Amino acid sequence: MKCPFCGADETTVLDTRINEDGDIVRRRRRCLSCDKRFTTYERAEIRLPQVVKKNGSRVDYSRDKLSASLWLALRKRPVTAEAVEAAITRIEEKLLALGERELPSEKIGEMVMRELKKLDKVAYVRFASVYRNFEDVDEFSDVIREVR
Repeated sequence: MKCPFCGADETTVLDTRINEDGDIVRRRRRCLSCDKRFTTYERAEIRLPQVVKKNGSRVDYSRDKLSASLWLALRKRPVTAEAVEAAITRIEEKLLALGERELPSEKIGEMVMRELKKLDKVAYVRFASVYRNFEDVDEFSDVIREVR
């Protein structure tokens, strides 16, 4: 670890502590050249897969985009922010469990539909109508029958 004060490569760890959740390591360090002390933090880097869109382009996964999609479908529906956050967390856990570097957007869309079906049936139908690009009323009827 380089010293942030003098840039020397030689530092020593004086103290190591783990936070309450066990996901961050705090290290107190001392530079062997200038004798100054500083703190570093370590946490695991978790990379979610890239999303392959229908047109073949690739974009980084975006939690904000996923959240915006859910909230758009849930607009004016009686669902708590905590329930939406829990749904997003479940989707991300599934994405990580797959262990893929790339994932088609359709796969994520299906995960969103499953979560919306649990959260709110109306929001599920709203999302499905856009996601599946309904062409006529019969397709709406099919989804409504499926929800019942």
